[in-house]
Amino acid sequence: MKRKTQLGFLTAVLAAGMALTGCGGGAPSAGGGSTTQPSGSANSGASDGGKILIATQSPLSGSQSAIGDAIKTGAEYALNLQKDEFKKMGFDLQLYPQDDQADPKQGVANAELLISNPDVYGVVGHFNTGVAIPSSVKYEEGKLVMVSPANTGVKLTEENKKTVHRICARDDSQGPKAAIYAKNQLGAKTAFLIHDKTAYGQGLVDQVKAQLEKDGVQVLGYEGITQGEKDYSAVLNQVVSKKPDLLYFGGIYSEGGILVKQAREKGFKGYFMGGDGIDSSDMIKIAGPAVEGVIFTSIAGDVSQTEEGKKWAADYEKAMGKKPETFSVYGYDSMNVILNGLKETIKANGGKKPTREQVLDAVHKTTDFQGQFTKVSFDDKGDNKYAEVFIYKYEKDKSVFVGKAE
Repeated sequence: MKRKTQLGFLTAVLAAGMALTGCGGGAPSAGGGSTTQPSGSANSGASDGGKILIATQSPLSGSQSAIGDAIKTGAEYALNLQKDEFKKMGFDLQLYPQDDQADPKQGVANAELLISNPDVYGVVGHFNTGVAIPSSVKYEEGKLVMVSPANTGVKLTEENKKTVHRICARDDSQGPKAAIYAKNQLGAKTAFLIHDKTAYGQGLVDQVKAQLEKDGVQVLGYEGITQGEKDYSAVLNQVVSKKPDLLYFGGIYSEGGILVKQAREKGFKGYFMGGDGIDSSDMIKIAGPAVEGVIFTSIAGDVSQTEEGKKWAADYEKAMGKKPETFSVYGYDSMNVILNGLKETIKANGGKKPTREQVLDAVHKTTDFQGQFTKVSFDDKGDNKYAEVFIYKYEKDKSVFVGKAE
């Protein structure tokens, strides 16, 4: 798990208007259109080879924008560092950020605009699996490569789409490891499971549930909540009455923060645990003091564990004007995977602008690419062979890295 000259003005307005109502993977924001112009002006020194746009797709408005912005900003930092190299090769490299609003319909509308623009050569995104899956149908139609820093839903890479890739672990790795940690390290004998009814949240909880039951941990409850609500008393009253050792939540920090705060207010004394969806500094703002002791798994590691990583984080903050979130570095690595494939393709193409399909082939064949945090080798499905899961714990004002989940 951290914001509009529109392209084809009339087309973009119509598409955004059709996509304001959300379903599935997240709630729409109250904002308007979602397409933003490429970074830099239209005449920002375009070279002979022409313009190349790399898009991001993540929620840049609404309740999930903290992680969405972290993904976009991490990708932007990576792209900015390589602009000069591409300029020497004859190309004007620009970021093309899209606000998918955590809404499947908006993500698809954005994807349609991206594949219709011949200058767009790749997409870093999404955050929500429920947005990524329908959007990837459009990427496949347009042979537009996607590299996700955050989508963990198993189904995403099980649909035989060559365009779909992710550098992070899947829920069938994250969920079982979370359950094993809860049993072996926290000593949980009973658990109550809550999900947010999304492809991500319910998918993750189902994986946790299967492993808990396999290991003999008694599941006392399994309930869904609705994103965007502010009072979860009905389900939390069940939790308090059953007194589980563990309350596990599969969902996003916007609801997770409310859940843990209200659970503590009602007297819940057990462990509160979640997945990468609650990996955001905004979790602290929402939950307040109740955040202390919350444990979560993340598919992104802590870059500050090495001296090189600390320097990267300091350079990032200086360049981008904000501290990196956990998902900033995975946005960064995802962008660099695309740019590496793009450079290889340009060189193989005699310095000329390649086709999207050529770039897709190069990215799909990525092997042992060393990112800032993770090494990347894609299998045939587009999953990263080196993806891992990590454990964190919230203190009063920050999250602390515990270690790699085994």
